Amino acid sequence: MDFVTEINRLRKEKNAIILAHYYQVPEIQDIADFVGDSLGLAQQAAATNADMIVFAGVHFMAETAKILNPGKLVVLPDPEAGCSLADSCPAGSFSEFLKNYPDHMVISYINCTAEVKTMSDLICTSGNAVQLVEALPKDQKIVFAPDKNLGAYINNVTGRDMVLWDGACEVHDILSTEAILQLKSENPDALLIAHPECKAAVLELADFIGSTTALLAFARKSNANKLIVATEGGILHQMQKESPGKTLLIVPSDETCSCNDCPYMKLNTMEKLYLALKNGTPAIELPEEVMTKGRKPIEKMLEMSLKLGLIK
Repeated sequence: MDFVTEINRLRKEKNAIILAHYYQVPEIQDIADFVGDSLGLAQQAAATNADMIVFAGVHFMAETAKILNPGKLVVLPDPEAGCSLADSCPAGSFSEFLKNYPDHMVISYINCTAEVKTMSDLICTSGNAVQLVEALPKDQKIVFAPDKNLGAYINNVTGRDMVLWDGACEVHDILSTEAILQLKSENPDALLIAHPECKAAVLELADFIGSTTALLAFARKSNANKLIVATEGGILHQMQKESPGKTLLIVPSDETCSCNDCPYMKLNTMEKLYLALKNGTPAIELPEEVMTKGRKPIEKMLEMSLKLGLIK
């Protein structure tokens, strides 16, 4: 079957939009209506006039789209496409944790479950987290969840002392300084760019730290002809398209390969995307109360981001 032709036919027939994260396989990125990071995808989900949203990403992303579009059909090509970071913060455990900090504002990274979003005052992404925190009063007490690495990075940049939930992304947390130092030794002319979900020791070695979109922009604008990239390997597809001629080296997850792939992101395939469009399943379903409560901190993020000039 020619999946590209069939997906394009069904997309038009069903007035559907395909949203894809930068970590998806290249062929899905190429056929998507919009490819972006969590902030960009949230914007697109909030603004779309489509009747159906096909979310080529992981479960929390599709949940976010459903929260912002309770009346629309939102489908995730593979329902098993979860997220190790979201899973590291179970709603029940987080609820108990928050009882220790009743006077704290709760800021949650968008990489969390819908239930955790309902316990949050503000949602952030790696692209706006620092600016949102800096926009709050200096004496504001904050609990930050679920990513301890991103939280520690924000604390370091802003001088805050946020209480951090002990969660992490297995794809970023596994990256080691040893692998990076080896790559830097072999490529002394290369710059290291890293996602803030990486450990502090990795970030200390970086020449630039930023969200997926920020890493792409840096690669595009940089005069460096060689970059070592510390994030999920799917970013290389767009990065190579936007920065042709540059040598891009992904930091490997271990010594057996030169890759660093999220196993959940890679569960989505063109065949599953086609079937999701054709059948309107697997659909994301959430209780009305969860969508109502979860929408408030997301909308607050979008409102603050607009006011701060982070989005248009």
